[in-house]
Amino acid sequence: MKKMKFGKRGLSQVVTTLILLVVSVLLAGVVTYYATNITMTRTEQEEVDISKAHVWVNSTGGALAAFVVENLGGRDILIDKITVRGVECSWSNVYIWRTGSVSVTSDLSYAQPAGSDFSDSTFNVTIQGSKRSMTEPSNDIDLASSGTIVFYILSPDNIDLDDVGTTVSITVFTKNGQWIEEVNVEYAGQ
Repeated sequence: MKKMKFGKRGLSQVVTTLILLVVSVLLAGVVTYYATNITMTRTEQEEVDISKAHVWVNSTGGALAAFVVENLGGRDILIDKITVRGVECSWSNVYIWRTGSVSVTSDLSYAQPAGSDFSDSTFNVTIQGSKRSMTEPSNDIDLASSGTIVFYILSPDNIDLDDVGTTVSITVFTKNGQWIEEVNVEYAGQ
């Protein structure tokens, strides 16, 4: 039998070290690019939070819905439709208050939908212990990033006294999404 002789062939330590460094730098670059891409796309997404939602019905069957919408995303949004239990609300029945720098921490209260308070394009509701002037929007509602709007909807269709205790959905439609909150219909006792 013949013995095989192996020569000293292979990569030098310097070349091996360079290859390991280049691969490490490339992997670190790919991970950095991925993390940056995820972060940047997330901050420009729409993110809406609906809170403090209520739907009330009074003794005569008159309904009232109220909720707070906060834009948590990194871009401004445009609210182009609101539905209660799948039925679109007319802008003439929607009233809003832009909170500005006021944070809405307390729950929203029922406002009696009768009298001259609701006959004009504005009415007052007590929020956070102060009377707030609600205004009627004429068309789609813009909401800046980090902004908050309180909504009151008068007489949402297809809600009546028989619905007390049932769950209904409030849906806010924006350009890129639908944001849904489900609430139980409450009896207003008035």
